[in-house]
Amino acid sequence: MKRLIDHFLLEWQQKKNHKPLLLRGARQVGKTHAVRVLGQTFTNFIEINLESNLAARKILEQDLDLARITLQLSELLQQPITPGQTLLFFDEIQNVPQAITALRYFYEQLPELHVIAAGSLLDFAIEQVGIPVGRVSTLYMYPLSFLEFAVATGHATWAKAILDYNPQYMSLPLHEKILALLGTYLAIGGLPEAVNEWVHSQTSRAVKTVHSDLIYTYEQDFGKYAKQHQIKYLNLIFLRATEQLANKFMFTKFGEYKKRELAPALELLEKAGLLYKVMHSAAQGIPIGAQADPDKFKLIFLDVGLSQALLKLDISSWLIDPTTNFINKGELVEAFIGQELLAYADPISKESLFYWARETSSSSAEIDYVIQLQDQVVPVEVKSGTSHRIKSMQIFLETHPNSTQALRFWANPGTPALDTPEATMSPLKSYPLYAVAHVLSAHQDYLRPALEYLVAL
Repeated sequence: MKRLIDHFLLEWQQKKNHKPLLLRGARQVGKTHAVRVLGQTFTNFIEINLESNLAARKILEQDLDLARITLQLSELLQQPITPGQTLLFFDEIQNVPQAITALRYFYEQLPELHVIAAGSLLDFAIEQVGIPVGRVSTLYMYPLSFLEFAVATGHATWAKAILDYNPQYMSLPLHEKILALLGTYLAIGGLPEAVNEWVHSQTSRAVKTVHSDLIYTYEQDFGKYAKQHQIKYLNLIFLRATEQLANKFMFTKFGEYKKRELAPALELLEKAGLLYKVMHSAAQGIPIGAQADPDKFKLIFLDVGLSQALLKLDISSWLIDPTTNFINKGELVEAFIGQELLAYADPISKESLFYWARETSSSSAEIDYVIQLQDQVVPVEVKSGTSHRIKSMQIFLETHPNSTQALRFWANPGTPALDTPEATMSPLKSYPLYAVAHVLSAHQDYLRPALEYLVAL
């Protein structure tokens, strides 16, 4: 399964002065598989799972003597650890927090050795021991983006057409086929196990089974990072927060439970990577987060497929009539765009999402996302149907004179050329829902090479 992260891992491998790498992301987004793919480019690849390999854990728990550690690991695994030839991979490193500290000494004493560490609950271990400042690099991973999904399902030529999107050359039949494929993605989501099951079975029931199993796995993790009295609150938010998907989040909708009980559980789920806050920002300048209000936010979940499993929705309707679903399930479509923005973000740092809203009795307005493109704040509206109304966008641009660009992503099966007479504002550019990668790649230098690597035939 070809992934965008493969390109960034190869970049890291080829750096002359590479540092040990932390690969971060929620459970089941494909971190281990990505490192194994990279391992195929080395003479020796050593994978050590610090959850299951108790002998290796003991070696790393003793002290930080790197000569002893490498010698004993080499003897234990009967493999040479040779700088310049070996990729040493510590999986589930959160089980030995001291091993995170040891990464500093790999950098200082064995700088030519390639070392990667990953873990599904890594952020909780980092909270205990910290990251060796200046001694470790980081890459973040997310579920498959739509472009990755297109490639994984055998549509690399369509993915290339999306990357090079031009409404004048995008034929109507191909446009409609890509929208149908997008409907499939919204049903399946981007978690690798679910995508792999879809590729092999092509049945929605098999995918629903995968989603159900993944939900159980995530729930079983709660006891690993929450106190016993918090677990019921984690379960409550995890199972019910999807009811407020892509809407302003309100603790009061959880009945008798109080914010002081629920807020810490929400933070834990966010740290585990199972959900993301979309925070309100005045968005008058860069950085957007400088004007964010932490008490005002919307939520999207790790994955749109998982969101529907939590809502117990029938995903087969996406496969039968995606056009109607685009219209009727606007919150999921909005969450999809958020998921795309995360997936195509620069993986060297953790991405944050923001929205803008004005709430007045006379004239309320809301912009689904505000993003930074180069040195400018850009409003992004998501239209799940065919409505051309742009009132909120007009209000935003009138009150944000420094924003001279605006984006709209929407689903219109009738034509791939989506700018309309109603979009009278010159800053507004409209694109199909599937074209997020195309738009971002035109503004982000790091992204285009990675996308070209992904869609290369």
